[in-house]
Amino acid sequence: MVENKNRADLDEIKRLIPHRYPFLLIDKVENIINGKSATGIKNVTVNEPHFGGHFPSKAIMPGVLIVESMAQTAAILVSRTLNIYDHAFLVYFMSIENAKFRKLVQPGDVLYLEILVKRNRSNTWKFSGNAFVEKKLVAEANFTAMMVDK
Repeated sequence: MVENKNRADLDEIKRLIPHRYPFLLIDKVENIINGKSATGIKNVTVNEPHFGGHFPSKAIMPGVLIVESMAQTAAILVSRTLNIYDHAFLVYFMSIENAKFRKLVQPGDVLYLEILVKRNRSNTWKFSGNAFVEKKLVAEANFTAMMVDK
């Protein structure tokens, strides 16, 4: 079912994680190295629902959605690593640490979400994530998530 071992397109993403519009925040994932790392790609567009209120005079992607985009990329990495398709589980945040937001992310930007696995024990995974726009670091965070059967 996997066309390219190192990439996941939107159709595959929908088989790997249960998120859907308006909360599916990843357009594709590249550079997948099972159990180690992946890069999520998010095309930031003005028609996303949060921009109507954040903020009407200057659209800015909320930092929490950048971290959620990192987490969705991490969930895709875990699903691919374990070869789990069609939502046999959910992934829940356990902690978010050292989150920093360094630059604004606005419509028209392409967000690159570099995720590294720091540790895996049983159904708990720890990651570090860095978000870039035009090779400039815009956000970073360490986070832990747990896989739970549906």
